[in-house]
Amino acid sequence: MTQLAGRGISDITGEAAECGLLGYGKAGQQSTGIHLRLRARAFAFAEGTGPADRRLLLVICELPLMSGGIVQEVVRRLPSEWTESNVLLTATHTHCGPGGYFHHALYNSNTGGFRPRTFAAIVDGITEAALAALDDLAPAELSLAHGELHDASANRSRRAFDRNPEHDRAHFPKGVDPLTTLLRIDRDGETTGALHFFPVHNTSMTNTNTLISSDNKGYAAYKWERLDNGADYLAPQAPALITAFAQTNAGDMSPNLNLRPGSGPTDNEYDNTRITGTRQQHSATALLAEASPLTGPLDHRITHIDLANTEVGPEYTGDGRAHRTGTPVGGAAALAGAWADGKGFAGFREGRNPLWDAVSQRVVYALSPALRDAHAPKALVLPAGPLNKLRPMVQERVPVQLLRIGRLYLIGIPGEVTIVAGLRLRRTVAAIVGADLDDVLVAGYSNGYFHYVTTPEEYDAQEYEGGSTLFGRWQLPALCQTAAALATALRDGRPVHPGTPEPLPAARPQRRTAAPEQPHPGHAYGDLLSFARIGDRATATFVAAHPANNLRRGDTYLTVERHNADDTWTRVADDGDWSTTFRWSRTGRTTSTATVTWTVPAATPPGSYRLRYHGDTTTTGPFSGTTEPFVLP
Repeated sequence: MTQLAGRGISDITGEAAECGLLGYGKAGQQSTGIHLRLRARAFAFAEGTGPADRRLLLVICELPLMSGGIVQEVVRRLPSEWTESNVLLTATHTHCGPGGYFHHALYNSNTGGFRPRTFAAIVDGITEAALAALDDLAPAELSLAHGELHDASANRSRRAFDRNPEHDRAHFPKGVDPLTTLLRIDRDGETTGALHFFPVHNTSMTNTNTLISSDNKGYAAYKWERLDNGADYLAPQAPALITAFAQTNAGDMSPNLNLRPGSGPTDNEYDNTRITGTRQQHSATALLAEASPLTGPLDHRITHIDLANTEVGPEYTGDGRAHRTGTPVGGAAALAGAWADGKGFAGFREGRNPLWDAVSQRVVYALSPALRDAHAPKALVLPAGPLNKLRPMVQERVPVQLLRIGRLYLIGIPGEVTIVAGLRLRRTVAAIVGADLDDVLVAGYSNGYFHYVTTPEEYDAQEYEGGSTLFGRWQLPALCQTAAALATALRDGRPVHPGTPEPLPAARPQRRTAAPEQPHPGHAYGDLLSFARIGDRATATFVAAHPANNLRRGDTYLTVERHNADDTWTRVADDGDWSTTFRWSRTGRTTSTATVTWTVPAATPPGSYRLRYHGDTTTTGPFSGTTEPFVLP
């Protein structure tokens, strides 16, 4: 059997100014520029001599969450042999990406509604990466390796974790899931692609940051591709090496090792992003030499289940009785936020919330035994199910997917799965298909989003994750039951019932009347207002136009250029580089500035350099501003 593999990469950065960042859900966390651009990295696999359905497409997207609307639109744009069953779209879960790309209203709460520009940037970029991977399909050697990484995550919900049975806790003696997995792609003896799996929240950047950032997993890919291998993301050809850092069961895994936002391993969020990303990248490169051949068939199954109303058999519930999941409701603990990564709303806390506990226990649960069986002891606060009837708030019918790449199995779950919940899903599938446990991974944040998945024991603690397990105590058993059906069908070569996908709600675009733009009095767009060099940092401020006039996807708002002997200039950095930041701010109702900052890397050669800003107006089109040259000794 000939193995084929292809790779693709594209920019998916949305609105860099005045768009709510999705992840932390803070109303005041509006985008003000770019720290690191967001990218989609696609990996296609096919059996060269096999039937048309023996092919898979994985796209790892540097997004906060994956939305069902994105999935539907991307699949619609792909060739007909690519379907929701053999395409997996997953998010790295950065908390500093523009929102507004969901059709369900809850996730657009800090963006003023649906944002067509950001939605289009994401869909266009993912589609470009996917089609590039399909065009790149060629004979390749696949290999797989596993390892452990112990200094990049901490359990932010230890009280809930400790409620699990000893045989589950014993699998994670330090309370973290250290498993790393590398899928390596080689052509003619050269590594051309790498897909690394490791569970850790992408929350090294805090909820006070307002710059778009791909966070620690994005830095890991950036370091491997650009810093170590010289990739130029603005070049017309794809990088020689494309790498991606995907999530698994990261629901209770925090990168903040001191269990405080922005704390651990240092007290600087930028340093933490770089260090935690570097540790993941070093973990991946260490596995290159250990990878063994990955051969065998490709296969896939998908079904849709109504998580608001699924009967779970006694063999999965743990108490010998059948139960039913419940309509989606957020708990008081969900509004408290995960304190290790960023507090939520005032007046709520993880664990006990006496007022909401009392109302739920004495009134709601007393009136509805079915609701009590599904949701107790959750303190009910956000009744998303009833609200869905008025305006779709959250997804209820969700896809569950199982992919096979040789001996590697990926369980696509559209939620944030804790490590023990993930362990139970993995054990369920591994036992049926006869796989080694390490070769079965939960691909969290995939194909949609329905919040958290905890074990029933963790659910009872009602920490943040339990309060955010919307469909109640039996949600994980329902998913295990579904995963078992998929695994059995895949093992036996049988189809599965696809279920009934949830119709996509109508998008409600943001209502906004843009103020007319003007340059500062006495200035033109792009004029330099100030320039300073302090130590290794150069900063320039220019007369700007709104970044939403042109998202410059696949382009840049800034360049750092070095002067050449022939009197030309060469770009050495752009707004997708770690060494730069692009900041935009209003200075009045109609005027704004753009600030370009370059922190000179240690290995920068001496010479003459300049900073440039690139913008667009809605009337006259593109413009640029440039500093005077400055010399680095």
